[in-house]
Amino acid sequence: MPVIPGLATEICPAGEASVASAARVLATGGLVAFPTETVYGLGADATNPAAVARIYEAKGRPAFNPLISHVADLAAARRIGVFDTTATALAAAFWPGPLTLVLPKTWDCAVSDLATSGLDTIAIRVPSHPVARAILTTFGRPVVAPSANISGHVSPTTAAHVQSDLVGRIEMIVDGGPVAVGVESTVVGCFDTPMLLRPGGVPRERIEAVLGCALAQPPRNAETDSAQPLAPGMLTSHYAPRARVRLEASAVEAGEVLLAFGPALPAGAAHAAAVMNLSTRGDLAEAATHLFGYLRALDATAARTIAVMPIPNEGLGEAINDRLRRAAVGRE
Repeated sequence: MPVIPGLATEICPAGEASVASAARVLATGGLVAFPTETVYGLGADATNPAAVARIYEAKGRPAFNPLISHVADLAAARRIGVFDTTATALAAAFWPGPLTLVLPKTWDCAVSDLATSGLDTIAIRVPSHPVARAILTTFGRPVVAPSANISGHVSPTTAAHVQSDLVGRIEMIVDGGPVAVGVESTVVGCFDTPMLLRPGGVPRERIEAVLGCALAQPPRNAETDSAQPLAPGMLTSHYAPRARVRLEASAVEAGEVLLAFGPALPAGAAHAAAVMNLSTRGDLAEAATHLFGYLRALDATAARTIAVMPIPNEGLGEAINDRLRRAAVGRE
């Protein structure tokens, strides 16, 4: 994403005033970079899909990878994730700190589907950095915060690193000095067998000592021959509606529902069992905010097939098409 004309990125030293300002920016859907103990994170209101979509744009992130929801304490974490004995033990041992837990979402989880990539699980962390915790406490809602850098660049450990990548793309940078850990958090999936999804700031051995058992390894994807976490997930079939998903639909067939994009609908749309338009004006950012919710809603109609109109494969369109291809795997 190019620099946004007229968007001036405010760079502020950490303190009470900048914490209050950061919370206000987040509340209005803006993006704030702030220090955690691992790396600088690029924060957005996790409950606001439009704000979450802006993270993907600002970073140039190529796909809707699930994002970690950061919260101030265990009580806030329990409002969005379901804790079993394993998760409770790990939270007690390592929170606040550089450990992320992947858990089932609560039934009333307020975090947007876009932030969780449409999964039924959620990644949660309680950071220990005082600036991050102050912002989270003041804001009062979960904040998604991937590393504050252009996708593919080295993760930022100072505010200057963030500035070099994201000035003109985000509203604010809170400068809390160099971070302490310098690598991302460890991610553990709290499944039937606890699984190490990503090594990071907490060594495997310390986690296994708490659990009293070895962490499982994630499965390997035959397509890429690389470790593929179950959640946050990049499995080939990622969001799997019950209905068949038919991509690049130029016409709607009898009995189908339509996932549309843009002002012009295809032949047969008037007779579709249901129509939901990701963006009537053809705005890819707006389409991103609607994608997972509309797929779920169309799937709930019990139609056998969801016809999906072509979507430009540029900008956020690349990520939208990536998720649609995953939804269609095994169903085309």
